[in-house]
Amino acid sequence: MADLKKITIEPVTRVEGHGKVTILLDENNKVKQARLHIVEFRGFERFIQGRPFWEAPVAVQRLCGICPVSHHLAAAKAMDWIVSGENLTPTAEKMRRLMHYGQTYQSHALHFFHLVSPDLLFGFDADPAIRNVIGVAQKFPELAVQGVMMRKYGQEIIKATAGKKIHGTGAIPGGINKNLSLAERDGFLADLDQHMEWARGSLKIAKDYTVEHLETLAPFGSFDSNHLSIVREDGAMDLYNGKLRAIDKDGNKIFDMVDNFKYHETIAEEVRDWSYMKFPFIRSLGPQDGWYRVGPLARINTCDFIDTPEAEAARKEFMAVTAGKPNNITMAYHWARMIELLHAAEKIKELLHDPDLQGTDLVVRGDRREEGIGIIEAPRGTLFHHYKVNEDDQITMCNLIVSTTSNNEPMNRAVQKVAEDHISGIPEVTEGLLNRVEVAIRAYDPCLSCATHAMGQMPLSVKLVDADGNVLSERSKG
Repeated sequence: MADLKKITIEPVTRVEGHGKVTILLDENNKVKQARLHIVEFRGFERFIQGRPFWEAPVAVQRLCGICPVSHHLAAAKAMDWIVSGENLTPTAEKMRRLMHYGQTYQSHALHFFHLVSPDLLFGFDADPAIRNVIGVAQKFPELAVQGVMMRKYGQEIIKATAGKKIHGTGAIPGGINKNLSLAERDGFLADLDQHMEWARGSLKIAKDYTVEHLETLAPFGSFDSNHLSIVREDGAMDLYNGKLRAIDKDGNKIFDMVDNFKYHETIAEEVRDWSYMKFPFIRSLGPQDGWYRVGPLARINTCDFIDTPEAEAARKEFMAVTAGKPNNITMAYHWARMIELLHAAEKIKELLHDPDLQGTDLVVRGDRREEGIGIIEAPRGTLFHHYKVNEDDQITMCNLIVSTTSNNEPMNRAVQKVAEDHISGIPEVTEGLLNRVEVAIRAYDPCLSCATHAMGQMPLSVKLVDADGNVLSERSKG
């Protein structure tokens, strides 16, 4: 490795959290290795231990300020099992669903308009001084305002269902702690038609961009892969509740309708020494071939249909591009994400017209149990929360498999492929070429803060290195 040239992209921009990319080139500037490194560590799996179980839905969402609702609801679903309250009342389940669709709507809008649109609107090689959300606001003010207002609408739904826009308290073990007032409902209905139009327009932007640039986008950071998500028992997309399904690159089912409590029989996690993120894989296939993708692209690929009419029509258009086979184009994530955004808007409309949201039967409780598992489809993909609780109501074990963790191997493969296709052998590596690596990472909408946790010990290691890079002395502790 000593004679290799190293390129570092640090930090990776326009993503949530902190990460860097390292690319190693040989004497002919050929890419020998490209990796996405997650350089922050957050130990929620450890310091939640010893806390009362009812604190989990509020505490673990501090993992993130972008998608806290996903962690709030996944933990609440796990704690429902602890109190034998998994069969929620209609009001409780529909309030949680409204909260979740509000989160999906605002999160997808934030990612598409604030983080991704600069690349799509200005091009990968544009001056970075304008290739950002400020540049979008200056040249495309209507789109910038639309993105802000869509995010605001979703955040207001979260506030109405969870009590606060960020880190709310609405979901509790066995149910919810408030319903939706008629005044709140009417306020959301007043703006709904505008948001339906914006959702349709956002989908058109993503679809048209993908179709128009399909020849160049199809190979960009793309590769065949497995896909995983939860689906409803009839095969429909369901972002809140379902059973696990995994398919291979051709659409063949690897497993189907796996109960949430058996996730660990189908999914395992691998640790590598150069990242704080783990690498999940399908047990039956092993770590070499069992890695998979999650998120909007995977959900569109794994489901049989979407139960809202406009999103289902959009899904059919999407699948037609690959003649009904799974779509393995990395940049198609954006199109899939906007299909989900429209689906979330349709679901919000459906729920706002449901009188159950004004119900007063909010909580179900029963006998205490010692183990709870909650799985939900976060905006970025399938999210697993697994807890064990002792007789003193203290959490004794916590395992989180976060969406971005599942996408760890795919993101690294995307980085490697883009580096090989666009940087390898180039005499001068420009900023635009390096941005292509980041573009591939952004397609996954990673939440690096959520995904960083380690297994085992974290030793303190100190190295004394001379001017030539030789290690003179090394000490480790822990």
